[in-house]
This record gives sequence, C-alpha cells and structure tokens, in this order.
Amino acid sequence: MKALVWHGLGDIRLDDVADPQIEQPTDAVINLTASAICGTDLHFIRGTFSGMQAGTILGHEGVGIIEELGDEVRNFEKGDRVVVCSTVSCGVCPPCRAGHTAQCDNANPNGPEAGTCFFGGPQATGPVNGLQAEKARIPYAANTLVKIPDGVSDDQAILISDIFPTAWFGAELADITRGDIVVVFGCGPVGQFAIASALLMGAARVIAVDKHQDRLAMARRQGAFVINFEREDPVAAIKKLTGGTGADCAIDAVGVDSMHAHHGPASAEAEQKAEKFEQEVKQVAPQTNVQDGNWVPGDAPTQALEWAISTLKKAGRLSIIGVYPPTAEVFPIGKAMNKNLTMKMGNCNHHTVIPHLLELTRAGVIDPVKVLTKIEPMSDVLNAYKAFDKREPGWIKTELKPHA
Repeated sequence: MKALVWHGLGDIRLDDVADPQIEQPTDAVINLTASAICGTDLHFIRGTFSGMQAGTILGHEGVGIIEELGDEVRNFEKGDRVVVCSTVSCGVCPPCRAGHTAQCDNANPNGPEAGTCFFGGPQATGPVNGLQAEKARIPYAANTLVKIPDGVSDDQAILISDIFPTAWFGAELADITRGDIVVVFGCGPVGQFAIASALLMGAARVIAVDKHQDRLAMARRQGAFVINFEREDPVAAIKKLTGGTGADCAIDAVGVDSMHAHHGPASAEAEQKAEKFEQEVKQVAPQTNVQDGNWVPGDAPTQALEWAISTLKKAGRLSIIGVYPPTAEVFPIGKAMNKNLTMKMGNCNHHTVIPHLLELTRAGVIDPVKVLTKIEPMSDVLNAYKAFDKREPGWIKTELKPHA
C-alpha cells in the first residue's frame, strides 16, 4: 500500500509499504477513507520535536471502514464506519476510567510512565505507525475507534479525529463560563475550532490573534474580534478590547513553532528579545533541514505564551494545547505566578471528547467542514505538505484521500 513515511528531518516520502496486520487480539485493521495533515506533523519534519524513527508512517487523523478485527474487539463489526482517536487508549486502566485517556497506562509500548501514545509520532509516543496511508493497524481498537453515526460525513468526521476535540479540550481546560472574554492565540485549524468551542460554551467575546489574513478572515466570519500581530501590538490591543482589565482566559493554540512580530509596534520588543528567542530555538530544534523556504522552525517558541500571560487579567486562566516537546524548558513562570494565574495544559483525551462532538455535528449544532479548505489526493501529499508548511493562502486545513 501507499503511505507517507518519515525518513529524516525535511525528508518525507510517499512509499510502498507492507499492508498492516492484526498483531494483538485487541487490534483492528481499517481501510482509510480520509486522513489529514496537522500542524503537529510539521514539528517532526522541521525538527522542533525530536526522536522520530526513520520508517515511521506519519499522520494521526483518520476515518475508515473496519476490515479486520482481533478477537478481543467486541464492540465493532467488520464494515463499521469509524473515526480514529488520535491518541491510543485501552479504556480499562485508572486514567482511562477517569476520562484521562491521553495518559493511558497501557497504550504506550514504552511503559505506563511514558505518557501519551499517538499515531505517527516519535519514539517516546510508541512509535505507532500513522494514518496517512491506505490502511492502518489500530491498537486497542475497542477504545481508540468511535463509530460514526448516520448523518455525519467523512469530511465532517475527519475534523473530529483530532483538531476539533483538541480545541474543545482546550476550551474545557480554560473553564469558560458565560460572559467570559477569551483570547485564542493562533488561528490555524485548532485555533478556529477553539474559537467555535468558546462561543458554544457561552463566551461573550472571543479575540483571535494571528498574522495570516485568510486565517484571520475565517476567525472574523465566526464572530471573533481579530488582531494581526504584524500590524498592532497584541497586548495593547487586547487590553483595549477588554476595557483595560485583560482577558478572563487565553488558549495557546500555537505551540513551539510560535513566531514573533517582524513588523509593526510589536517588533521592537521582539528585537530586544532576539538573543533569548534564538537560544530557545536552539534548545528545541538543534538540528533542521530547511529547503527552499520549507521546514523552517518558528523563531520565538515562547512568544504566544508570553503574550497570553501578559494579556490575562489577574487570577485569569491559561489553557495550553499547542504542542511543546520535552526539550522546551523555558517558561515565563514568574509573570504567571505573580498574576495568580491558573494554568492547565496537555494532550487531548480524544476518546472522552469525540462522541459528544459527533453528536453535536449529527444534530446540526455545528458543521466542522467550514474549517476544511483543501481536499487533496494522497498522490499529491508532498506538495500539499509544502503548501501547508509555508502557510500559503487557502491552506488552513487539508484532508487527504488515501485511495485517490
């Protein structure tokens, strides 16, 4: 079968690989009908999340049809249409039973202390071959798969495999209540769904911060107040939009590949912190393989966090769902502590969140497809990756058709 395989930094290839097989009685094999490209995948190619093993199939978002079932998968049948939870979970260990499925004790082959196991990631997460392929083996399938209800399309379901639940999880971490003013840093796919989630949870005002016009335009269509950090100082603008008090909560949907301002009033502070940001980049991405403008790490790993802390009110709440590798060890803890901020963060508990979002979609409360901007055949996946990596206009969220 065809699959997108990681060979090294800046080196991904569409290869012919062996079809997956049942390896454990808790496995399933699915025929993928949809996959997608996520910003997390870019971290592995840019070098801002290390530890990838050559030969690993990329991708952690998938929708498919069950072809084979292990003997211990008792809640599905062959032919069932399913969405894949991006994080693998067993469903029976103490963390899973408490709803913390991203911290499953059994899923990660590296042991219960290893943390989150997800598809297409580095050695520390398994590794488990990913979903940018024609077929995939699904470990602990009884809990890692969720049946798609009638009335939910593949195009809708693929957005509920990771980015929508991650955003919803981030909004839950922020403890959003009616009347809150919420700031979302980063208007990529997760940021767009964080805006939607905040509004569904009753936020009175959502402020969206980014620099890309197409992403800001999508945020504005959702009803967000938009700020382009290349044109104005986001801290000053947010203070003005909150009556000088600051936001009730902020969601970091950017992560380690954050960028600082290169123009406008916010660029002066970035120039003063140039050496600091440079050291941060060296810490998280000691090796890179930049090619013709592709695979360039973000130039200010803590910028979104610094802005978030500065724009929150005293005793405000910070939610961090942007990806940071274990090598990221710089954090403005002093500013956060002295404002009495509450901080929550982590990887999404997909199995806990996905069923609810499927039902919201089935009921017509929200249509996730509004965030989907490109549908590309797997045969053109390399060009799609390059366009998405460069954040070219119109490349906000890309679905892949594995058999096209």
